[in-house]
Amino acid sequence: MKVKIEIVEGLEEEEVVIRCGSLNDSVISLQNYLSKQNNGKRCLLLADGGTDFFIPMEDIYFFETEGREIRAHTADKIFSCGYKLYELEEMLPGSFMRISKSTIANLDYIYSITRNLTASSMVEFKGSLKKAMVSRSYYKLLLERLNARRLGR
Repeated sequence: MKVKIEIVEGLEEEEVVIRCGSLNDSVISLQNYLSKQNNGKRCLLLADGGTDFFIPMEDIYFFETEGREIRAHTADKIFSCGYKLYELEEMLPGSFMRISKSTIANLDYIYSITRNLTASSMVEFKGSLKKAMVSRSYYKLLLERLNARRLGR
């Protein structure tokens, strides 16, 4: 593995890019390790009605599109989010993963996956009655990421 450090003056936030030929156990372990290093207090600005909230990223179960709006789901609330899904993918820690074209989920809260061979599968979250759809194209990668996390890799 080759490691490079590039100093960029004026950079607002440190960024780590992992380039790999394929997603394997060591890459996933590295991503999980790096994600845990500095995400303890990071918050996102979310809205509910006319009130803005600073919600810690680790409190968010999943993001989903509803029409043209992005919604952030916590255990018991739904907030409006001013970001696009592709922007969220870039800023969220490694515990988050896109599970469909319209959903990004926090892997730390996934409790179960009900598989449907002909259509999307359903994900359930710990401590909540909320559910989200997993598309077939993301199902296998989701299982790989969950197994890697379960095994502590």
